Amino acid sequence: MARSGTPTAPPCLAPTQAVIAEAAGVILEGGLVGLPTDTVYGLAADATSDDAVAGVFRAKGRPPEKPLIALVATRAMAAACADFSAPARALAREFWPGPLTLVLPRAARSPLSPLVHRGAPGVSLRIPGNETARAVVEAAARPLTAPSANPSGAPSPLTAAEVAAGLGAHVALVIDGGLADGSLASTLLDLTGATPRLLRPGVVTAEAVERVIGPIDRGV
Repeated sequence: MARSGTPTAPPCLAPTQAVIAEAAGVILEGGLVGLPTDTVYGLAADATSDDAVAGVFRAKGRPPEKPLIALVATRAMAAACADFSAPARALAREFWPGPLTLVLPRAARSPLSPLVHRGAPGVSLRIPGNETARAVVEAAARPLTAPSANPSGAPSPLTAAEVAAGLGAHVALVIDGGLADGSLASTLLDLTGATPRLLRPGVVTAEAVERVIGPIDRGV
């Protein structure tokens, strides 16, 4: 806390092994961390903690019925959170790590906080292609939230400095991975129904998905 009583800006630190360990420690204590993802900077928190997930919604001013994406480090971690059909397993093998988010039925003993997917038909999971994001998930050894690290309605941040400026009062630290690509979001594919449905086009094209699992509903 600054002497004036206003919050200081969080440190923006290069992704060294020590910084990744520090970020994981903050997350395990219920705090929030800004970090680079496959497309923009994300807001990481412990996705298994109701309090931590609620903190993400408060920090962003995000409507509580709007679900969050969870990042996982391995397909085994993903399988603990959601039930994988044969098409889902095929897509995970083909595109993970990478910018394809799969919406899947929640597993019976999923560790995810229900706040992560409240109002959604399933849980949204991705193994990030970004090495820094994946390293933090691995260090925390649990799924992490990953919405864009900006106040709701503001432009998605492409730099660590933008995260610090927008959410500095809420974030303990920001891992500075340089300029994010930001051209497209991750592709969001719903596999909870009888026919796979494209919820959001993104980096992984519908054509690429269909080459793996056949026709999908592109109704967007």
